[in-house]
Amino acid sequence: MLFKCPDWYTFSSSFRSYFLSVPLSWQFFDRKAEISMTQATFLEAELQQLECHFTWELKKEDTDITEVLNRLENHETLCFGGKAGLAQTYNSLAYVKYLLGSSTEALTHLQKSMELTREFHKDNCDKWLIVIYDNLAWLHHHMKDYSECENYLQKLREIAEKFPPDSPSTLHHEVLGEKAWALFKFSFHFYERAKDCFKKALELEPTNPSWNTGYAFVLHRTEKNVSFSSADESPTIQQLHLAIDTDPENDELKALLALRLGKFGQFDEAESLVEKALEGSPNAPNVIRYVGKFLRIYGCVDRSIDVLKRVLESFPNSGFLHHQIALSYKEKKISLQKAVGRDSSSVASEIQRLRRQCICHLEEATTLKGCFINAMMELAIQYGEDGMLDRAEKLFEETLQMAIEKNEFLQQVYLYYGEFLQYRKRCLPLAINCYKECLKMNHKKIDGKRSAKNLNKIADRYLSKNPNDSRAWGILGFIHKVKGENSEAIKCYEKALQYKDNDEYLSALCELQLNLKK
Repeated sequence: MLFKCPDWYTFSSSFRSYFLSVPLSWQFFDRKAEISMTQATFLEAELQQLECHFTWELKKEDTDITEVLNRLENHETLCFGGKAGLAQTYNSLAYVKYLLGSSTEALTHLQKSMELTREFHKDNCDKWLIVIYDNLAWLHHHMKDYSECENYLQKLREIAEKFPPDSPSTLHHEVLGEKAWALFKFSFHFYERAKDCFKKALELEPTNPSWNTGYAFVLHRTEKNVSFSSADESPTIQQLHLAIDTDPENDELKALLALRLGKFGQFDEAESLVEKALEGSPNAPNVIRYVGKFLRIYGCVDRSIDVLKRVLESFPNSGFLHHQIALSYKEKKISLQKAVGRDSSSVASEIQRLRRQCICHLEEATTLKGCFINAMMELAIQYGEDGMLDRAEKLFEETLQMAIEKNEFLQQVYLYYGEFLQYRKRCLPLAINCYKECLKMNHKKIDGKRSAKNLNKIADRYLSKNPNDSRAWGILGFIHKVKGENSEAIKCYEKALQYKDNDEYLSALCELQLNLKK
């Protein structure tokens, strides 16, 4: 199916009847002339039924549009996926350029996408052109070139007649796959929608390498907090194997699979995959960042740094590479701190050197890649370790605000900001507030559990000094309440109020008691 509306063809026929009833001189007196508002309205109604970037609700405010642009331009430079992948990149890049106000550049990118698609698919390209034609129709409409808009709509009608869908609600797998990639690349907010589209596309075309690869990537991004007892239980690992079978030359998939297998201790296969990825793509940043991460996590930190730095020489503006190098230096610093005491001045000096290297690469990463919350958070932590407390606190505040606005990594930021406030700034009340916010978000996740542990320790310390400390009982009451342990929470809040009047404790107690009565 090309369009959302099952009755599109009927609608289209009505529209054509109306259009043909318009005097010939008015229709064609100038191909570039603007037509009446009534005709423009009819065109837009038809355009709304198309399946393309303009109708997939890819809103500028839902993502960091500059970051999306940079990522797509990197794909363009590196020609990911050959002609087919490049055509797909130009298609999405065109929409981003339109969002940034450059319709002329958008048109150029769509024309490139169309040319590459025809080159790659040769005589069997009609269905692969659907989304491109949809975008071209929309773009010409926005540029008020209504005659060209109508031309592309006519091409789409012809494709619809030539390749009717199996049912009114079914999209061609070419359209589903393109939609899935667009959603995946645009924002993490759309990962679930992308996953659904890839899955549907694979049901129609199970051996398509692009759909298999995309489905593997999106499963990897969405399966992070799920635990499995063995590799065989992981849908991501199963899909990575399938994707490699359909695209054996894809070294990014091999490096990603190695990372996943390492978690289950399958190091022989993982190391073999890493070596193959290194041999096949020794200078590809998208491959090397996963290889570097594998080497760092599984004990080859120096090799990780060497591999990442080598690729960085060719791609000095890669924020991801700088971030991975920084994490490798951090790992090396932590290992040294664990293995040797700090009595030796040479050891202390080496720890300081490693920390400074970590900070240097994190500063590069956050400068090069806007809204890089993970790197900003890590940089704030390192500033705190280095004694730059004011600088660290300012960066934590900026990171927290950004995490709130983007709704990204927020729980983790609350945790690390809380630990900074507790252990570096010695500001326990503010630290407690951060831990509480972290715990409220999800008490079952690692960050939530760690916040609960920190809060319990604080409460225990208060109680060890004074068993009647209302703050401690209030903290314990809060922990029980968030976990749904209402009876224990009530007891704690009653004790807290027994030792001190407090509106917060009273409100929480009343709420809990009402819930018990329901």
